[in-house]
Amino acid sequence: MAQSKGIFKPREWYRLDNAAKIFPGQNTQKWSNIFRLSVVLREKVDPAVLEQAVIMTLPRFPCFNVRMRRGFFWHYLEKNDRLAPPIQPDIQNPCHRVNWRENNRFLFRVYYHEKRISIDFYHALSDAYGASRLLSTIAAQYLRLMGHEIPPGEGVLDLNERPTQDEVSDPFQRFASSKAAPRHKVNKFAYHAKGTRMPAHMVNITTGYMPVDALKNKAKEYGVTITEFIAALLLDVHYRKQLEEHRGRGKLKDVSVQIPVNLRNSFPTKTLRNFSLCYSVRIDPNMGEYTFAEIVRQVSLYLRYINNSKELNAMMSSNLKLESNPFMRFLPLPIKDFFIGLSFLITGEKATSVLISNLGIVRVPKEMEAYIDRFVLMTGPGRRSGSRCAAVSFQNTFSLTFANIYQESDIEREFFTRLVKMGIHVKIESNREQME
Repeated sequence: MAQSKGIFKPREWYRLDNAAKIFPGQNTQKWSNIFRLSVVLREKVDPAVLEQAVIMTLPRFPCFNVRMRRGFFWHYLEKNDRLAPPIQPDIQNPCHRVNWRENNRFLFRVYYHEKRISIDFYHALSDAYGASRLLSTIAAQYLRLMGHEIPPGEGVLDLNERPTQDEVSDPFQRFASSKAAPRHKVNKFAYHAKGTRMPAHMVNITTGYMPVDALKNKAKEYGVTITEFIAALLLDVHYRKQLEEHRGRGKLKDVSVQIPVNLRNSFPTKTLRNFSLCYSVRIDPNMGEYTFAEIVRQVSLYLRYINNSKELNAMMSSNLKLESNPFMRFLPLPIKDFFIGLSFLITGEKATSVLISNLGIVRVPKEMEAYIDRFVLMTGPGRRSGSRCAAVSFQNTFSLTFANIYQESDIEREFFTRLVKMGIHVKIESNREQME
């Protein structure tokens, strides 16, 4: 970004941040790395007013007001000369692949249905933190246009303020300074639940809503956080499913859970671009039988041991070294994309049984809270994983969504059933028939 006489001047183009560089090479005609964030209001959405809210909000978010371009060595983001993406009625199978020439060439899609506003984000733009700022600010402007007085604050940005350098910068470049190599990197292939695959571009979505306080109290009984508790329960469900399928035949595979970590909690930045890394926690069933309490303890101890700024810095620095490697740096883009796509096809999700991404609490100004019922976060479906999960909290509602590429719903059913047996009330919504 250029600064002149204290005036912020948005650039016409941006380099992809370090995390975003792999996503274009992973694209296929059937799959892209997409996630969705929704806000459910307490009144029906007017699409014409929503369109105006998006148009008025977008200039405040220059790193979203872009299109994808191909350079000789890397993809990059260029300012989009279109006004805004079209506002569309919602669809049953969201998070489908991105085509850079569609959608007015924007890399996020805006949908509405009844009281819900949803945005599908291409992950090369941002992570769930940045997405929550854009959606919350659009929702706030929508409510203003509907006659409600909503001030900026919390997750709602001030449309009268100029974007800051920090918001649009690549913090990986700023904070990566470690000379150490990351430890504990395990790429062994992990167990995957089997199922009947859905046709391309179709996904089974199941969301469970539960009280935050009840979930927090249950996690507290085990001495862990909500994220640690949910990750352990997902591990346990997959571990026991493998035991049931295995029936003593051959060697068992590791069961692993991947957990994205918001680096803003460890490094001082409010960037709206990608700034997260993933930890992987695994258990080896061949070592003996695990109780749920043992799995909870193992997840918690591992995360509390490894989740610190020095380990994270080593991971960031290692990723940047790969990007700046002379051989990789000067490979023409088509060759880079080929090798990135091949690597993802071969390894991809094979080292992960399940993913859980917890955005945490979304906060908005007090004046806005009365007009919002809940937020919902959804990861796009995986290419082979039937149990990619995402969670978000708003006030006392915790929502957890499964994105499943298989027809079977046994993973979701078992997970939510276990929570109910623990005394946590769960309300289920799905884009298929309600689970019994």
